[in-house]
Amino acid sequence: MSAPLSVVIAHHSGYGHTRRQAAAVAAGVDSVPGVRADLRDVTTLDDGLWTALEDADAIIFGSPTYMGSTSAVFQRFAEASGKVWAEQGWQGKLAAGFTNSAGVNGNKDNVLLSLVVLAAQHGMTWVPLGLLPGWAYTSTGSPDDLNRLGGFVGAMAQSSSDLGPDQAPTDSDLRTAHHLGARVARTALRFAHGHQAAAPAVTA
Repeated sequence: MSAPLSVVIAHHSGYGHTRRQAAAVAAGVDSVPGVRADLRDVTTLDDGLWTALEDADAIIFGSPTYMGSTSAVFQRFAEASGKVWAEQGWQGKLAAGFTNSAGVNGNKDNVLLSLVVLAAQHGMTWVPLGLLPGWAYTSTGSPDDLNRLGGFVGAMAQSSSDLGPDQAPTDSDLRTAHHLGARVARTALRFAHGHQAAAPAVTA
């Protein structure tokens, strides 16, 4: 029996809200047989982190949105990945992303697009959210809808600034994060099976 594919969720969380979102992404990954999630906090840039990322079939990046940008901690990780970039160590891996902020908007798109650029520089293939927008997109929408914040590039979440991570993000945002994790896992399986089918036969 072959080993499960690995999806690393490389994330930073300042107050715990984005960590909860990351856990929902991981649960989505683990819901797909044959794929396992590996939650990695990028606060500590140790050998274990870089080895896990090297061995991963897909990497899902996650950062809170602070002042319309990724957190300083996540940016330190992104810049430290320059050594990997120089060797194109993540070339061909799948990538996706998620973010959380206190504001409904908060310029979350800016963070997600910066994660896309990071993945592109590493030669990775981006997996978008793949959901229609919910909530205010139609007059009959509900805040309980999947993708209630109407993102396309990645999973968005909103956590009111006066609520702790035990109360936020909302259930709909966590279900959206779960969807992203499962989508990446299923895509990783399709990629793996496609590569196996395309592999040339080895003759003695």
